[in-house]
Amino acid sequence: MNVNLDRRQMLAAAAGLALAGSGFAVPARRKADSCIFIWLGGGMGQIDTFDPKALGSAARPGKPGSLYPSIPTTVPGVRVCEHLPRVAGIMERLTAVRSVNHKVIDEHAFATNLVHTGRMISGNVTYPSIGSIVAHAHGSVSPDVPAYMLIGYPNVSRGPGFLGTKAGYVYLTDTDAGPSGFSRPATVDAARAREREKLLSGLVTEAPGGVPLSAYRQAQEQALRLSGPAFLRHFNLADEAEDVRASYGGEFGQRCLLARRLVEAGVRFVEVSHNLNFLNGTGWDVHNEGIHNQHLLIRELDTALSGLVIDLERRGMIDSTLVVVATEFGRPPEFDGRGGRGHQGSAFTMVLAGGGLRHRGAHGVTDDSGKKVLEGGVSIPDFHATILAAMGVNPALELMDGTRPVPATDGGRPVEALFG
Repeated sequence: MNVNLDRRQMLAAAAGLALAGSGFAVPARRKADSCIFIWLGGGMGQIDTFDPKALGSAARPGKPGSLYPSIPTTVPGVRVCEHLPRVAGIMERLTAVRSVNHKVIDEHAFATNLVHTGRMISGNVTYPSIGSIVAHAHGSVSPDVPAYMLIGYPNVSRGPGFLGTKAGYVYLTDTDAGPSGFSRPATVDAARAREREKLLSGLVTEAPGGVPLSAYRQAQEQALRLSGPAFLRHFNLADEAEDVRASYGGEFGQRCLLARRLVEAGVRFVEVSHNLNFLNGTGWDVHNEGIHNQHLLIRELDTALSGLVIDLERRGMIDSTLVVVATEFGRPPEFDGRGGRGHQGSAFTMVLAGGGLRHRGAHGVTDDSGKKVLEGGVSIPDFHATILAAMGVNPALELMDGTRPVPATDGGRPVEALFG
């Protein structure tokens, strides 16, 4: 028997044994073709949304607990905040993963990076985001669209890291206009654009900056494809029926509708950031007076998320589209001196829908204060492994940082209960 294993083989074997030891086999064939990753920047308070507890009071000196009453859902025993009535009506199609946890609680950037990449920031490695890992593993469904798009502001946590620009994203902040710089000038029609492309192909003999010529040409070809009307038409929300647009709600909901259009066109991974124009003025980071209009955010999420799930189901896309609602941490049950809440990483909620998963309304149990995980704990690597497994990507897949293999997750194991 040959016992001369190299380092890469040993890492792969160890990762495989870890998954085998968990009793979980990664699905041989994915059910989800695409992922819509909804990002609630600032830290959604689980105790005021998907993991309600006994009522508290923000009045001084303040009684710890949920700020709003809870309501029943379509799943017996699973309750949510009163400001989530539409989601409550379809709860059997979702899973609120109530037992997510990590140890990063005091800094938004570090926690945001952790939830996007599955790893802490390193001084000498820039790790790829979950979106870039999916894009790297599968590419786009159609060559006419990017594999990964971001509706929101770009930053390194959402980027490809050591995977390089091919696994990066195309981003936009203006839902109506689409990505900036992709529209042709009005004076350049299709025929003139083709003539320019012919001229350009004869001039390119060497890639700039030491980039391999094949990679440079590939990037150039994709940019030219995306600059035409065939790609930009996906951003014309006016093509949608008025009742469909209305079902998604306001600005945030329209971004979720655009995400549906993009995955329908073949984009593999779309992140939708809920951080462009917050209705409450502060977003989900509800310190001090920022909590006063938190209910407006929750209602906006209720409309957009329920509208998205119902629309995907109506179009026959719900099993092939994984919907994720993610945030960097939760909020504690205690109120601060001016009625808001601080940060909490010890127990918080993220939500999954669609993707062919076996949904159960809720997974995991926290204590009566929502501060401690009692059952079914899910680490950030575990949450990433669940997303990847749903999309047919082995959580132990080796990604190459130069010559160094790095597993796609940091030892993450998928949540077995969600796979039937």
